[in-house]
Amino acid sequence: MFKVGVIGCGNMGEAIIKGLIEKAGINSTSIVVNDINKERQNYIVEKYNVAGSDIRKVVNLSEIVFLVVKPKDLQESLESVKDLFKENQILISVLAGVKIEKIKSIVEKPLVVRIMPNTPALIGEGVIGVSFEKDTEKKQEIIDLLKGLGEVFEVKEELLDVITGLSGSGPAYVFTFIDALAQGGVKMGLPYQDALKIATQTVLGAAKLLKETGEHPAVLRDTVSSPAGTTIYGLHELEKKNFKDAVISAVETATKRSKEL
Repeated sequence: MFKVGVIGCGNMGEAIIKGLIEKAGINSTSIVVNDINKERQNYIVEKYNVAGSDIRKVVNLSEIVFLVVKPKDLQESLESVKDLFKENQILISVLAGVKIEKIKSIVEKPLVVRIMPNTPALIGEGVIGVSFEKDTEKKQEIIDLLKGLGEVFEVKEELLDVITGLSGSGPAYVFTFIDALAQGGVKMGLPYQDALKIATQTVLGAAKLLKETGEHPAVLRDTVSSPAGTTIYGLHELEKKNFKDAVISAVETATKRSKEL
């Protein structure tokens, strides 16, 4: 038996495998993987020293199965293996917008868990929203596994769409903001590569300061804003351009789109 099986070895599938090995302490020999692209599967097998097999063996031989395929491939992926799942197995779905109820309509036996990770999970710094089909004594074990990808937040399933709009799409908002900071530096005379490094470290440092102090963002913002100083002038420009409203609307719109999907 394998501890973990992973069906789908794309970027997120690889992030899960990497996090399980490097952060969650799962031995690579306890992981078996499958991907429809055999070249990709072989690459993952060689890179992480995991086992590779056909999808039926992955399900039949694993205690926990991560399903990391595209939502459109859900039916096809599970139909071929639904007869193999057992009552004591756990199926963790990474399929955006696919509800637990839909998965249970195909496979009845395993405990189904939905997660919504974001791309920083690739380096173990992700946000992972998680919802459980029902309460289980294995909940902490599953959460501990997911911590290999970053910080885990358990939410009701209907709030996974908000997790998608906030942290799932959030990195794209942050990348856009960092690029805008850097472009501002270029406008005022810095070479782009220098400006980009400075902007990146500014955002990283500010985020770490916020996390480690536990202060409200407004409190830390005010510590930087001297009377009649440069920062308050810059903040006023952001307010005039409705910066805060735009970010709130981005999260709202992305959440609604997630629900539509």
